[in-house]
Amino acid sequence: MTAIIVEDMPQAAQVLQKDLETHCPGVEVIGTAQSIVAAAKLLNQVDPDLIFLDILLGDGTGFDLLEILPNLRARIVFVTASDEFAIRAFRYAAVDYLLKPVEPGQLIEAVRRAKTQLPGADESIHLLKETIRRPEALPNRISLASQERILVVEIEEIVRCEADGNNTRFALSNGEKVFVTKTLKQYEQLLEQHGFLRIHQSHLVNARYIQEFVKRDGGYIRMKNSDIVPVSVRKKAEIMSFFEGL
Repeated sequence: MTAIIVEDMPQAAQVLQKDLETHCPGVEVIGTAQSIVAAAKLLNQVDPDLIFLDILLGDGTGFDLLEILPNLRARIVFVTASDEFAIRAFRYAAVDYLLKPVEPGQLIEAVRRAKTQLPGADESIHLLKETIRRPEALPNRISLASQERILVVEIEEIVRCEADGNNTRFALSNGEKVFVTKTLKQYEQLLEQHGFLRIHQSHLVNARYIQEFVKRDGGYIRMKNSDIVPVSVRKKAEIMSFFEGL
């Protein structure tokens, strides 16, 4: 897999390149650029599989680059110092959204996700732009923001989520656990539109991953990943109705 780095801070670009060489030996950095103009020129000369793209650059933003070159094939990983700027737009089409300084594990995961993405990155770029223009037309992705990174996942990959005080723990279909610094309530409305059930004050589960509802021992749901999730007394009738309607 080939990659370029678009970063206006030379030292930051060097650190990222070194981290890729150390932790992601399958990625070959074939160029770097410090500005939109330089990046556009570079991308007219090379055709990378992956672009590590800073958002705030000296002569514009990373999104400006996508506008200049609308037919990019490359997958995009945003690398930024800000956990707020344009998250609402970028989270739905980028492979990942990494916060500086980038942790090795997060970098490895971003590269892994890029490798497993289906062809058609140009469609993702188009989707990214349309999300900016029409934020109400959001696709089926969600960003999970921890203190260290912002992970972009397909909603259908979420098995369940559990409240932990003012934070939320997500369990993904690949076995990954993600600790997010937002309350479960902040995700509830969106997830319920995608087939999630509130079975307990502290638990939302993806109905696609429910294996069985066990009535004994107070009642609980067994998920396909073998997780056991309690069902509250006041939710039992609702859960029974759900299963009877299948």
